[in-house]
Amino acid sequence: MFKLWAAILKDVKILVRDKIGLTFMFAMPIFLVLVITSLQSSTFELVNENKVPLLVCNKDTGAASRQLIQALEKVGMFNLLATTQNLNGQQVSDTMHKQNALMALVIPVSFSTKIAAKAKDVSEKALNDFGVKEKEGDQNTDSLYNILFYYHPVLQASYRQSIQGAIRSSLQLVESKQILQTLYFALNEKKLPESLENKIINNQITIQEIPVSKDGSKTIPNATQHNIPAWTIFAMFFIVTSLGSNLVKEKLSGSFIRLKILPTNYLVALVSKQITYMAVCLIQVLVIFSIGIWLFPLIGLPALNIPNDIFALIIVSVICAWCAVSYAQCIGVFAQTQEQANGFGAVSVVLLAAIGGILVPSFAMPHSFQFLLKFSPMYWCLESYYSLFLERGGLHDVLKNILPLFIMAIVLQIITLLRLKKKNLI
Repeated sequence: MFKLWAAILKDVKILVRDKIGLTFMFAMPIFLVLVITSLQSSTFELVNENKVPLLVCNKDTGAASRQLIQALEKVGMFNLLATTQNLNGQQVSDTMHKQNALMALVIPVSFSTKIAAKAKDVSEKALNDFGVKEKEGDQNTDSLYNILFYYHPVLQASYRQSIQGAIRSSLQLVESKQILQTLYFALNEKKLPESLENKIINNQITIQEIPVSKDGSKTIPNATQHNIPAWTIFAMFFIVTSLGSNLVKEKLSGSFIRLKILPTNYLVALVSKQITYMAVCLIQVLVIFSIGIWLFPLIGLPALNIPNDIFALIIVSVICAWCAVSYAQCIGVFAQTQEQANGFGAVSVVLLAAIGGILVPSFAMPHSFQFLLKFSPMYWCLESYYSLFLERGGLHDVLKNILPLFIMAIVLQIITLLRLKKKNLI
């Protein structure tokens, strides 16, 4: 035990002298957590809270175009910048830049007339099918109107599709109103009462959003709940830049050979490094989680909600730390120079983060990449943390994720020992 304690003290002193390694292990993940969470939180606010500026160029003078504009206002996601000027394509683009509008909608001339013609055609077909009234004649309603939608190139395709979905729902509302009014007038020869129209149009089934959780909690996950666990894992695996380079330095300086002539085994030194760097990883967890709990609310970000099962959180953190240390040791044993350990270690950690769902969500990856997820230890780490933070699960819920992680750590330990044995270092 004394030998192990002495080895731990030695490793702590080496670690403290490694200023660059400490920067990578603490300053970088803290910076990433603050920046990425702030950006993602502001993005959520843009989509969910702030209204998107939409320039509306109305070339029509009828009632349907006014109803469309009113429907767009009721959607609640647009800040309408209306103009009645007859603008061409280049003028629309120039006006968008002047008014800082990300999108523009051009309602064509005779929009209301063509909407009314389509409503009359549909109502006549319905009445003809009911045997109430014969259809007067077919009208060409295949291409009644075209709504022009201009957008800034910065908008991604998924966001444009959601915007277009809101516009289509507004258009559908206008068309439904016209068809109802036409049908009612054809049957009763009087105008559809506004109260009845509102009752028919606005009588919609509501959708209640319920996040899935193990404990039945209805707390909606936020950007903090997603980012804190993800970048904590990233920080733990980035100890490869310190531990890997230290192992290479010991090999190059002859420390391995000197340890062999001492009355101890190099396995004691390996266990010492694992204990030391696992402690560093757990300190990283404590520091980053503390930032999420206490600092984030002070700077206007959502606070981190700690899982109910604290014991499961500790177990997951310890196994994730052990896997990260095992990976760093394996890189350090195989690397021949410090440049190799730092370069390959840093690049490999970024790659593992990319295919593990930290940089890119796993559900957004192409189907051909789905099988690679299982080979990244960060994937299993992230799934374990997400089961606790997002699904509010317990230890029994994360066992299926920490078991593969435990097996990966064992395999990395075996590979490390076999490499040291082959080099006659143990």
